[in-house]
Amino acid sequence: MTKHLKILSILFYYLSISIVNAQFSPSLKNYTLAEYKAGNQNWDITRAKNGKVYVANNSGLLEYDALVWKLYQLPNKTTVRSVLAVDDIIYTGSFEEFGFWKRDDFGILKYHSLSDTILNKISPNEEIWGIVKYKDKIIFRSFLNIYVYDFKSIVQLKSDSILISLSVIDDDLYVSTLNAGIFLLKEKKLAPLYFNDLLVDTKIISINKYKDKLLLMTSLKGSYFLEKGKLVPTNFKINEAIKLHQLNDFSILKNGEMVFGTIKDGLFLTDHLGNLKFHVSKENGLLNNTVLGQSLDDSDNLWLGLDNGIAHIELNNSNYFFNDVSGKLGAVYDIIEYKSVIYIGTNTGLFRLDSNNRLEFVEGSQGQVWDLTIIGDELFCGHNEGTFLVDTNTFKKISNFTGGWTIKKVPERNDTYIQGTYSGLVKFEKKEGEWIVKQFDKALIPARFLVFENPHTAWVAHETKGVYKIRFDEDYETILNVENYQKKGISSNYNIRVYNIKNNISFKTSEGWQKYEPILDSIIPYKLLNDKLGRHNYIISEDDTNLFALKNNDGFINFKSFHNNDEQLILSDDLLKNRYIIGYENVSKINDSVYALNLDNGFMMINSTTPSNNRLQKPKIEVVSIGGVPINLSKIVNNEIRFNFNENITIELSSSKSVNHYFEYKISNTGNLWYKAENDKIEFSNLKDGESTISFRAKGNSGNVSTIQNLEIDVLPPWYRDTFGFFLYAIIALLIIALLYVLQNKKIAKEQHLIKIKYQKEQEKLLREKTLENEKQIVEFKNESLQKEIKLKSKQLANNAMALVKKNEILEEVKKDLMGHKEGFNSQYNFKKLLKKLDNSIVLKDEWAVFENNFSQVHDEFFEILKTKHPKLTPKDLKICAYIKMNLSSKEIAPLMNISHRGVETHRYRLKKKLNLENDISITDYLLNIK
Repeated sequence: MTKHLKILSILFYYLSISIVNAQFSPSLKNYTLAEYKAGNQNWDITRAKNGKVYVANNSGLLEYDALVWKLYQLPNKTTVRSVLAVDDIIYTGSFEEFGFWKRDDFGILKYHSLSDTILNKISPNEEIWGIVKYKDKIIFRSFLNIYVYDFKSIVQLKSDSILISLSVIDDDLYVSTLNAGIFLLKEKKLAPLYFNDLLVDTKIISINKYKDKLLLMTSLKGSYFLEKGKLVPTNFKINEAIKLHQLNDFSILKNGEMVFGTIKDGLFLTDHLGNLKFHVSKENGLLNNTVLGQSLDDSDNLWLGLDNGIAHIELNNSNYFFNDVSGKLGAVYDIIEYKSVIYIGTNTGLFRLDSNNRLEFVEGSQGQVWDLTIIGDELFCGHNEGTFLVDTNTFKKISNFTGGWTIKKVPERNDTYIQGTYSGLVKFEKKEGEWIVKQFDKALIPARFLVFENPHTAWVAHETKGVYKIRFDEDYETILNVENYQKKGISSNYNIRVYNIKNNISFKTSEGWQKYEPILDSIIPYKLLNDKLGRHNYIISEDDTNLFALKNNDGFINFKSFHNNDEQLILSDDLLKNRYIIGYENVSKINDSVYALNLDNGFMMINSTTPSNNRLQKPKIEVVSIGGVPINLSKIVNNEIRFNFNENITIELSSSKSVNHYFEYKISNTGNLWYKAENDKIEFSNLKDGESTISFRAKGNSGNVSTIQNLEIDVLPPWYRDTFGFFLYAIIALLIIALLYVLQNKKIAKEQHLIKIKYQKEQEKLLREKTLENEKQIVEFKNESLQKEIKLKSKQLANNAMALVKKNEILEEVKKDLMGHKEGFNSQYNFKKLLKKLDNSIVLKDEWAVFENNFSQVHDEFFEILKTKHPKLTPKDLKICAYIKMNLSSKEIAPLMNISHRGVETHRYRLKKKLNLENDISITDYLLNIK
């Protein structure tokens, strides 16, 4: 029965501490398998003085320089079980193997085996599970043996019992065994120190100095003090938890606080008396509940090697988180401390933390909580459903006006307050112990931001319509005037925030800070705040305090004071960015030094006296590669490197003690712009020849920068701009000059020959031109003679035609006379025979053929052109065309055609139509000029 009661009490205790403390945790950052890209199990972890973290991983040795994870594998590719960084050397233990890693002259981390020198002593299947530095020696521990390395040789020490742990205290090395108790290392021998039956079959995780006693931490039996040869259980309240969850690693901070890493339930952090402060497990952010290894660095930063993942916890930071593991809390909008109780306003309702930090829901408060404000000794809750008074067990509505965003006291008036709601401004006034609530009938606009300029003037910011200036009457019974400043200088009308900063009405817009200028009655840029706060920063805390919180678009928060130009505190944790309530970030003042930042599913408690951990370490050049081949760093003189033109240079950087940073670089001969590096390696190609300086710096997410690291480079000119090139150019120039001289002489001789030929050709050309000119003159003379002959023949032809006409006219007259004397003929037969002869003489077809032949000779191709252009012309048409071509009149043509004058005119008219001539074109002109 007693045994069962004991088990139940242990379970009850564990359950109670889980409920009480599971919500709070220090700042935690996890590194997943996807990030470090190695095995899931991380057996041991250590941090070197230079800031680099080394992890004993299933796949090998992991190195983290605060920016990039790198994996180094052992030659046999076995699991690394233990690791210890001593100065710049990393010692590791593995399966039948141990040794150290050291960077060579090229900056490459190389492994050097120590176990190879004692292969005959290594036990089969032996693994090195622990490494410690003791005086001027390095001690390696397996379950069977201890190996002492003094940097010259290795001494093996065997044990009759299984070796569990090594602990160095002052100048002593304590060796804990499973069944034989505790030993001391004395001159390369194990000397018994203490044995107790209680320690039989007990895993002593570590032995530490606790005040003037030895503190023994066991895996399943809790903790004990060893003092004056006696083993006494401690009264640490954490004992039951670590027994239940199997302690696996233990550390003590500089301030005496203790860290317990367990196999089953993550990490427990206690004060120096063993009282629990934080419990960090998978429920509140840890990737895995099995802590395989842990390490405290010089700044009390805790690094954890987990069964699946790696974690970093800032134990030296007094800021801590409240995380809701149930998911009921939702998005937090406001936090306040009232009567020593923390109240949390969320989108699901109002919660409070009791004295044991348990989360309790305030009954009746379900819905969106916007604002929590203490007025007098009462707590006001601005709610989606109205405004409520909050007490320990009550949630009393005093206003039905929905959406209480903000409430402000009226200056110089007691018990009068103005609240901004969904539907405008509401007055709260306390009379005879009761709150009287009244809505103003003007300015019925959503008012999330409200500030007072003076006792009777307030400013309200609308989400999309800019800002309004509100004037109240003397007794605050009504609003006298509402003036919209949308067109009075405000740079943007969207998402404006309004503040009263040092009696200046100030506005934060998307374009920067502005302020109201009463003399101009206008809104103007506010240079002071743009310079001091930043154009893109906005205040997320009360604006009437000396220390206020600023939120930047990049996601970090810093605290500033108008009385001190130095930033008091910077929060640049990358984990916060994913938990902000965007647009509704709020920092609430809990007391003079503690603030609360609202987050999704929780909040962060901030101690403003905590020094900012934003100092960045000067970048260190780890490896320099030219053309992909690392160079010997020891041969770099005065940080200057010389290499050939067109060779690429790759520089690997580290800034291991910096947090939340990246690297930037610039080249002196390309301007003053800094460029962001994607990771720790920066490659430069196509650099100009000559000397230049490459500058590197680490830059934090909050905008802070480190000291600059410079690297002088001298890019040798290409061969064609080097001495050999210039010598070759000189030879080529001489050859070219000689060649040009020879070619010039040849050219002169050739030109002289060409000139001679040219003159000969010109003489021949002149002779040919003279001959051609003479021939041309002869041709002209012939043409003139032919023209004269044509004119003569034309005249002859015309004369023949006229003679023919005259002949026909005479014959016609003779015929006419004969016809008039017909009766005088005795023989009609003779008369008719005579007429027939006359008719034949008048027609004379043979004469027309002769005429046509002569006409064709005079007017060459006339009939051909006419027949080609007008193929439908009849022979009669061609005749009349010929007569017209000879410039004969209709009267002269009639006898030749043996038709009347009118018949000729009629024929000319028809001919004009056949030739398709316009009315204004003469047929005579057309035929005379036809071509």
